[in-house]
Amino acid sequence: MAWSIAEVARMSKVTSRTLRHYDAIGLLEPAWIGGNGYRYYEREQVLRLQQILLLRELGLGLETVREVLDGRHRTLDVLRNHERWLRAEQERLVLLATTVSRTIEEMEGGDKMKMEELFDGFDANRQARYEAELVERFGEGAEQHIAGSKAKAASWTKADADRFKAEWQEIGEAYAAQFGAKVAADAPELLELVDRHYRWVCLSWTPDRESFTGLGQLYVDSPEFKAQFDARAEGLAEYARDAMSAYARARL
Repeated sequence: MAWSIAEVARMSKVTSRTLRHYDAIGLLEPAWIGGNGYRYYEREQVLRLQQILLLRELGLGLETVREVLDGRHRTLDVLRNHERWLRAEQERLVLLATTVSRTIEEMEGGDKMKMEELFDGFDANRQARYEAELVERFGEGAEQHIAGSKAKAASWTKADADRFKAEWQEIGEAYAAQFGAKVAADAPELLELVDRHYRWVCLSWTPDRESFTGLGQLYVDSPEFKAQFDARAEGLAEYARDAMSAYARARL
């Protein structure tokens, strides 16, 4: 039995446009295409779609989903890494919800929040923890670079913070795409991506060669960071570290 793309879209509550996109990127090809140009799906493809939607519901990126379904990564390993990331994200969201609640309370006439509390739960706090670890690892040199750039974020609005976080997500997806394409860690095209990453980091603080290399190692050593990277692809944290090290040697 076969179902048309419209029927599959109705059954799965996924748009026809999404199904066509899945076909275009090689994630879910139809069983066959009719003379009218319509895509048709059989049971095998519908079951694969079910797996795709399950993994997407867990928050995995499309490239990671494809690698899992194609057998390039053990599903269990990917899910364990993603579980670690979800638990870290759960803690952040609880803190963020508390911050929002307290903001509402203040707007309704309650006690004023301290300025530093306005940003509880945002990624800027995590960044501060990671910066502190870099200072601990690399000493006052890193601290001077960080302190010199802190003022850049002093006037950030919520929109600025949202753009900062969105850029980080895009950089992570771009690393995963290069990793999936087996681009060498010191390849020119990958160094251009790392340059984008470096400029993003500079929005918060300005690392030198040593501290940027150290940040790459932190991505591997920190369970929180490693889970974020490896949720997209197993070994991605190490790949990003190696690319950052190559960039630092070549350009910093």
